[in-house]
Amino acid sequence: MNSCMFSCGGNFIQEFDFNWGGNRVKIFNGGQILSLSMDKFSGSGFQSKKDYLFGRIDMQLKLVTGNSAGTVTSYYLSSKGPTHDEIDFEFLGNVSGEPYILHTNVFSQGKGDKEQQFYLWFDPTKNFHTYSIIWKPQHIIFLVDNTPIRVFKNAESLGVPFPKNQPMKIYSSLWNADDWATRGGLVKTDWSKAPFTAYYRNFYAQKFNKSQFLDAKWQNQELDANGRRRLRWVQRNYMIYNYCTDYKRFPQGFPLECRKF
Repeated sequence: MNSCMFSCGGNFIQEFDFNWGGNRVKIFNGGQILSLSMDKFSGSGFQSKKDYLFGRIDMQLKLVTGNSAGTVTSYYLSSKGPTHDEIDFEFLGNVSGEPYILHTNVFSQGKGDKEQQFYLWFDPTKNFHTYSIIWKPQHIIFLVDNTPIRVFKNAESLGVPFPKNQPMKIYSSLWNADDWATRGGLVKTDWSKAPFTAYYRNFYAQKFNKSQFLDAKWQNQELDANGRRRLRWVQRNYMIYNYCTDYKRFPQGFPLECRKF
């Protein structure tokens, strides 16, 4: 029996294709750890071999250290095509000593614009931390170290599309976005600090099975009392942007899902 079956997470060699960046993608410990690097010539990325339609995805990341301004480390689920669905974690780099911004978004049928952004309550460059997505037909939950930071509920009853029909692959990439990522593009990438490197380990994907979808209680179960308390703590202390409170962006009224939720 593989001794890593319960503790080490999925094997990157077996589970992923390395789709761009050439030797900027590196594998360690027989596939247990992966790194992505970016220099002034190219970033890098990988994608899962499997598609997922509902489930829980966990990945541990250690982000680019030092001056990471202009860099974006993205980790997300996405389908293909112009009407794609997508569930995003994006980590926006910053100058040394300034906090990363964790950017989240949800796309359905090609339309996103559902951004929430957070600071983290720890330095994500010092150690590995776990970033998770729970995706059910009723809701999507974003978690950091098992603490919920965001719940996006299915509001199809209000006419709001929700990602539930298109299987998605898992993607990650490290790329240069200094035209917008840091202070709206005011701070550019310092290429003297290249290469920039992020590390990954302990990937785990749990597909939900058909019997679970017959259980109405399981489908609608979101967060327990402690989870709701932790969610409020994060949103009160660490949320720095919420599209549902952006009056300037929506002078005619907030999106429908904001009004209900």
